[in-house]
Amino acid sequence: MKIQLVTVAGSGVLGTQIAFQTAFHGYMVNVYDISDALLEKAKTTFSKLGEAYQQDLKATPEQIEKTLQNIHYFSDLAEAVHNTDLLIEAVPENPSIKIDFYQKLAAVAPQKTIFASNSSTLLPSQFAAATGRPKQFLALHFANEIWKHNTAEIMGHSGTDAKVFDTVVAFAKSIGMVALPLHKEQPGYIVNSLLVPLLGAGLGLLVKGVADVETIDKTWMVATGAPVGPFGILDVVGITTAYNINKITAEKTKNGNEQKVVDYLKTHFIDTGKLGVATGEGFYKYPNPAYLDPDFLK
Repeated sequence: MKIQLVTVAGSGVLGTQIAFQTAFHGYMVNVYDISDALLEKAKTTFSKLGEAYQQDLKATPEQIEKTLQNIHYFSDLAEAVHNTDLLIEAVPENPSIKIDFYQKLAAVAPQKTIFASNSSTLLPSQFAAATGRPKQFLALHFANEIWKHNTAEIMGHSGTDAKVFDTVVAFAKSIGMVALPLHKEQPGYIVNSLLVPLLGAGLGLLVKGVADVETIDKTWMVATGAPVGPFGILDVVGITTAYNINKITAEKTKNGNEQKVVDYLKTHFIDTGKLGVATGEGFYKYPNPAYLDPDFLK
């Protein structure tokens, strides 16, 4: 199957990035969201992404103009998916919201349409039945700032058709991604299966009072050659995300140490509005965090 028309459902941070990256590589892209107000906000985001692509990828103004011409906007789901080949879902990371969306989508999407979820924590098997087409459903997970961190993790469930899987792998490559196929379902995929334990370990060391933020990051950066440490990463990911993940874990495990991390993040960051790069301050202050100082590693 050849992918020609792509619909991206959800115009949040990653939804807009996926749409822009896809359009930049020549595909026609329909962007769907539940209101015209959200779509207007997305247009502003696309303008900023155009500036980022020119700065980071040396894209020309002509390329950006063509990209924007490839994007179309819809607040009606049936219109958004009319004749679409691939639907990439980037709606909020809430199982009930996703199930409701897939049930509505299944009623209006063409039979040919492949459904792919950009969920970073939920498994395809949780939603396969709701899609009404489990063979044509899988996960396609992107990292934030996808034009630079160009990973695409492709993960099916036990009922995903192999041809559909291969089609999505080929699509990911065609939009400039490094395609990373997973052979079985794994919560957190590859990236977060590696990253979440690192970030958790860093937070654990801090909350226990073993060392301060800068010492922990410096240790990781010097010892491994990494360009950034766990707390620098947390600021980019967003401290709200880290708080939510740790809160869920603490509630499940009833682990006292996990709860201390949750309480620490709430008191020092969530309640004070210091949420990371997006707010100008988290564990570091931006736009010039201490870990970028040439003397930081000395």
